[in-house]
Amino acid sequence: MGRDLPIPAEVMKMREAHIVPLSRQAINVLKTLQPLTGHGRLVFPSSTSRERPISENTVIYGLGRMGYKGRMTGHGFRSAASTLLNEQGYRHDVIERQLAHSEKNAVRAAYNRAEYLPERKRMMQEWADYLDQLKAGVHVLQFPARAA
Repeated sequence: MGRDLPIPAEVMKMREAHIVPLSRQAINVLKTLQPLTGHGRLVFPSSTSRERPISENTVIYGLGRMGYKGRMTGHGFRSAASTLLNEQGYRHDVIERQLAHSEKNAVRAAYNRAEYLPERKRMMQEWADYLDQLKAGVHVLQFPARAA
């Protein structure tokens, strides 16, 4: 499977380092982008500083230009992934750790520091394969047209 991408605590919202397992497809996208983005620390640096990432507004504007204005946000993709992964039967703890969500139960948070990396690696590769299948139209459900 793919590689793990370590994200330092200083760039995470909760200021806690996070590891993101990358699927083969994600690695291929990053390799394709590298000639455009160079060898800097960030794949999508801000236009004002190569040391800062693009803003959430930049993502929203990009989605708007692609025709998703008012219909999707960057966080919307996280929500959709969480919902679908839960419906596909992946463990809640594994999904929440992948999304870098913190444990709400203080006692459990104090004791459970599991990363679930083997499961997360498998989940992310299966998620990327699932998205490829959707793109190819393999798992698209056809619903009958509603009567007018």
